[in-house]
Amino acid sequence: MIKDGEKKMNKSTAFLLVVSVVAISFAAIFVKWSDAPAAVLSMYRMYLASLFLLPFVWLNRHDVKNINKQEWVLFIFSGIFLGMHFALWFGSLKLTTVASSTIILALQPVVALAGGFLIYKEKVSVPQLVTISLSMLGVVVIGLGDLGRSSSTALLGNLLSFLSVIAVVVYLLIGQRVVKKVSHWLYSFIVFFVAGVSLHVFNAVSGVPVRGYSAEEWQIFVLLAILPTIAHVIYNHLLNFINTSTISMTILGEPVGATILAFFILGEKVVALQVLGGLVVLFGVGLFLIQQRKAYQL
Repeated sequence: MIKDGEKKMNKSTAFLLVVSVVAISFAAIFVKWSDAPAAVLSMYRMYLASLFLLPFVWLNRHDVKNINKQEWVLFIFSGIFLGMHFALWFGSLKLTTVASSTIILALQPVVALAGGFLIYKEKVSVPQLVTISLSMLGVVVIGLGDLGRSSSTALLGNLLSFLSVIAVVVYLLIGQRVVKKVSHWLYSFIVFFVAGVSLHVFNAVSGVPVRGYSAEEWQIFVLLAILPTIAHVIYNHLLNFINTSTISMTILGEPVGATILAFFILGEKVVALQVLGGLVVLFGVGLFLIQQRKAYQL
């Protein structure tokens, strides 16, 4: 029997997924605005996000007693992989265009499906594979439109983006298992703070300066900590109701949103192939959400 709270959540899941895609699309823009090193951007984003979550954590502080030693270990690893994801992806954005970097994120549903099958024995239906393939095709079309316009550093940027995909899928797969034990507010706080600490250690070991940044840079740190991070809080909440594959599929909308924002805000050119690919991606994601709406009775 579905509880009232869960029934209400089911009706709003698709809306929350759309909001999260819009919010996370701004991340690439903010990174492009900044001159700070990728690991510093990621570190302050996580620290500030943790700070902003403190009031919600205080309200759910009783959940701490529900976490056992094994789960604490998983929380820590989840935070480390989240920190790796941000550092790698932000580093990618420093080396290539928004379209090129975000396009690699399209591999996330494939990696998530493989991980979900291997770890949680999740079944994959033919309609799911069709809609994912359709969206992947759209992403490839967007990528083709960006060929020939990237710098000599694009290959490294694409590699970093791919590694960031693996890191974020591991983070989500761990979260799918442990987030149900506590409030998603507390879980988000713990993994964000651990991510911040792990990035702080990385910066210290690497000799990357973490002080002396301008007021303009701090404004970007705050923007990153608020708007795109809303998406990750939403994802952590939705892991109580849907799986990692579903969340990863909706994130396919990010390359479209980020490319559109980059066109209007950064002045990055968009060609006809990218427009066509974006429409195909959105169509595929829409079909996938309709399928999931039926599967989860949203």
